[in-house]
Amino acid sequence: MAIPARNGPAQPRAARSRDRAQRFEGFADTEGRFFRALARNQDRDWFAVHREEYERGWHAPMQALLTETRARLEPLYRHEPLAAPKVFRIYRDVRFSKDKSPYKTHIGGYVAVDGTGHGPSAAAALYFHVAADELFVAAGQYMMDGTQLASFRRAIVDDGQGGTLQQLLRKLTRAGFGIGSHDTLQRVPRGFDPDHPRVDLLKRKGLIVTFPALPRRLLVSRKLVDWLTVHTKRTVPLVEWLAAVTA
Repeated sequence: MAIPARNGPAQPRAARSRDRAQRFEGFADTEGRFFRALARNQDRDWFAVHREEYERGWHAPMQALLTETRARLEPLYRHEPLAAPKVFRIYRDVRFSKDKSPYKTHIGGYVAVDGTGHGPSAAAALYFHVAADELFVAAGQYMMDGTQLASFRRAIVDDGQGGTLQQLLRKLTRAGFGIGSHDTLQRVPRGFDPDHPRVDLLKRKGLIVTFPALPRRLLVSRKLVDWLTVHTKRTVPLVEWLAAVTA
């Protein structure tokens, strides 16, 4: 007679493998040694030899980290669905650059609100960036396109929407977050009051909040998922605000 399993039917092998692949177990190291070496060897033959080191130590863990963190964040985004995680390519776009180095010396990826754009123009619930000399975590809309920026500015000057944004940013800065954007104008955009009480926001061409300093030791620990989840929860109202006003 078959003995029933205590915890229900066994999980199929393919499903178990998929779950392990999506489980973050840590990056290769805390120092970004691969990226230091890549900076010294901007050569396609060198990268071909070391590609697996990059894929296993950095690309796959980044995909797993974003996938697992997205699953924890998704229930918090009650008004806006989250898109699939995106890991940026390591290849540089050198078409319009004097620097013809073929590879980036960092890895970055993000989880965005679905339908808000791609790359810097998307409303990101999380952006994660690792280099040998830089560790950067943020949320928001880094570089708005023209249509998004026009909507953003209209919302800023609206007393209700603009006041809500100020309150959200005040709470985040008190919690140790910083405020940033891709670019900030020297003058107030044409057509807006230079004495407006939210003039500092009107000058921005995007809006992100940067997270408090992340200890590098967490790069090789599963505790990184917990750290990101705790801090990203605080940014949900801001990201939903941005997604709603710039849609």
